[in-house]
Amino acid sequence: MKRKLGLLYGGKSAEHDVSLSTAKAVIQALNFNQYDVFPIYITREGEWRKGAQLTMPVENTDDLVFQKDGNEEKPNDISSFLVSDEKPFDVIFPLLHGTNGEDGTVQGLLEVLNLPYVGNGVLASAAGMDKVIMKQLFEVAGLQQVPYVYFIRKEWQKKQEELLKEMEDKLSWPMFVKPANLGSSVGISKATNHEELIKAVDLALKYDRKIVVETGITAREVEMAVLGNDEPKVSVPGEIKPVTDFYDYDSKYNDNQTDLLIPAPVSDNVIANMSDMAKRAFKIIDCSGLVRADFFVTAEDEIYINEINTMPGFTPVSMYPILWQNTNLSYSDLIEELISLAIERHEEKQQLQYQ
Repeated sequence: MKRKLGLLYGGKSAEHDVSLSTAKAVIQALNFNQYDVFPIYITREGEWRKGAQLTMPVENTDDLVFQKDGNEEKPNDISSFLVSDEKPFDVIFPLLHGTNGEDGTVQGLLEVLNLPYVGNGVLASAAGMDKVIMKQLFEVAGLQQVPYVYFIRKEWQKKQEELLKEMEDKLSWPMFVKPANLGSSVGISKATNHEELIKAVDLALKYDRKIVVETGITAREVEMAVLGNDEPKVSVPGEIKPVTDFYDYDSKYNDNQTDLLIPAPVSDNVIANMSDMAKRAFKIIDCSGLVRADFFVTAEDEIYINEINTMPGFTPVSMYPILWQNTNLSYSDLIEELISLAIERHEEKQQLQYQ
């Protein structure tokens, strides 16, 4: 019997378009003989719109953007989209990136509705989304990171000079300035002097109220994919060699000029240490399903964990599925594994005495 699969994508996040690309890629890889596929689109304004059942892959993201019409179900009547008298969803696949998508909010909704869903739960999603909380948890786990400073908008408005001095005292040039709660390198800038640092902070504050500033180091960018629930496994490592100064939004999604070296040319010892760090990061945040772990590796083989992404992209140029393809797990098999892990985790929860 076919499983009823809901694909949840779009959203109010700055990564709306990334989510659409991810949804298209997943749909193109699904086995329609095994699933009844229903798209659920969240507009940029936050309205929920359910499309008709898909019976074949879509060719472009425009096919996944549903406009209002006179017969449309009431926007944001979420219960009519996810819970109804019809056959219930066997699993929901959230393909949302950024705020209100991979930060635990949608995951909390799905938990309340008691629906199985792919990927990380509320705690892991929230902690993995907030780079400050993530870094603090990594410190507890003893994972090596580059030096960083963080602050919120109100602090920047009230004591800018004091914060600038703290950054210049504690960190080294260049510095990377990041919104704490966005992914896909949105809002990230590289600063090489005092004036650029101010501009970079002002830019990042357009995207988030909390900012992280890190010391930039000379290192290779290496990533590993993690897959599983209580017993995660890791992929081969992959190295990113962007043409630009750093792996920014355009490098990830637009220019197609970034080189990916898979497997990354690193020693067995580095691979073993990164694998251990990736699994430790996965477990300390209580992850499930999938994670991409990002590292810096210096010429002396020092390893720093940069961050983990609890909902990495699934676009054709995304690192997470490519890493698994190079670890003998095809894109379609990866999706099957993620769905199975979601159902496994949900069934385990149903066995608990109190729900």
